[in-house]
Amino acid sequence: MSARTYLLTAGAFAVGTSGYIVSGVLPAVSRELDVSHAVAGQLLTAFAIAYAVASPLFAALAGRWERRRLLVVALAVSAAGNLLAALAPDYPLLVVARVVSALGAAVYTPGAVLVATVLSPPDHRGRAVALVFGGLTFSLVFGVPAGNLLGEPLGYRGVFGLIAAVTALAAVAVRLGLPRVDAPPAVSLRERFAPAADRRVVSALALTVLTCLAVFSVFNYIAPLLGETTHVEGVVISVLLVAYGVGCAVGNWAGGRLSDRYDTRRLLLVVFSCFTVVMATLPLVATTVVGAATALFLWGALAWSTNPPIQSWLIELAPANSGLLLSLNASAIYLGIGLSGVVGGVVISWVGLLPLAPIASLLAVVALVLLLFLRPGQGPKALVVTSPPVESLAKQWK
Repeated sequence: MSARTYLLTAGAFAVGTSGYIVSGVLPAVSRELDVSHAVAGQLLTAFAIAYAVASPLFAALAGRWERRRLLVVALAVSAAGNLLAALAPDYPLLVVARVVSALGAAVYTPGAVLVATVLSPPDHRGRAVALVFGGLTFSLVFGVPAGNLLGEPLGYRGVFGLIAAVTALAAVAVRLGLPRVDAPPAVSLRERFAPAADRRVVSALALTVLTCLAVFSVFNYIAPLLGETTHVEGVVISVLLVAYGVGCAVGNWAGGRLSDRYDTRRLLLVVFSCFTVVMATLPLVATTVVGAATALFLWGALAWSTNPPIQSWLIELAPANSGLLLSLNASAIYLGIGLSGVVGGVVISWVGLLPLAPIASLLAVVALVLLLFLRPGQGPKALVVTSPPVESLAKQWK
């Protein structure tokens, strides 16, 4: 694996922390702006919806941009959004700041994944995807727990200020550490969006939405949920969030390795089956610190092991349009995250916190049904080719 891929991973860590940090600073936002937990959780929804809309749009509009320049500009926009969040005096302006930071993340993540894949041969692309997504998992391992710890002494404004500084440093590192990479040959908008009509592509994107909806409808409210099930707060919650983040890192690594070796459909069937059980039993298991740490570790590992196989599947289905498909998958991720804030808020308002995880497990059941009804010709590994545009980019890097 090329060492330059780790620079892309560092950028993913910065934008990932920017996206997920609301879960860590939610108590601080609620306290400092005098809003409820449900209202504070909508900051993640604003980020996610903006990301979902912007990712495919900017993938089309910036399709002819030189890749290094595109990544640097994306990180700069994300840093500006986080700086605005640090300076925001009220909730409406904080929402605007979240939208700005989402625009930068929407461009960076799929662009970094695509560049990482051209560094690797076809049988190692799952690992390349996993490495970049490792930056996102590290944001859960370190970023969100740190936000929870620092939210008390620094306030949410101080936390967003730190994220702005880290993102700006990532932009400088990418600019200095990566060579110029020309954009792939231009194609028409009709040709660019044609693969999105493929039923296999729609199925993969639907799996992504369902996964993120199930995961984040609970994770958005994990601090108050652990307070109710495990009766802990403060530092203990931060430690439990680290257990979840470590699980995410392990799952992401394992998903990349396994997707290079095994049939993707069968792999996802096993993962979603186990995930359903973990989510359904979460309120029963997470009654002690040890039980909660175990459940959160398994939850994170299973949820994040789905990313590499689904993204590798998309690259295999349409290599020549993989940039668009990865941006659509990024949109699907954040569409699920955005909807999760609404779904979680509605469930909490109607039936409270405890039923949240079991209800989320039903979404994993829907994903299982979708996988079971995929015919062999519709499943992953149905088309494995390497397009001339991808090969030409790979030669530049090598």
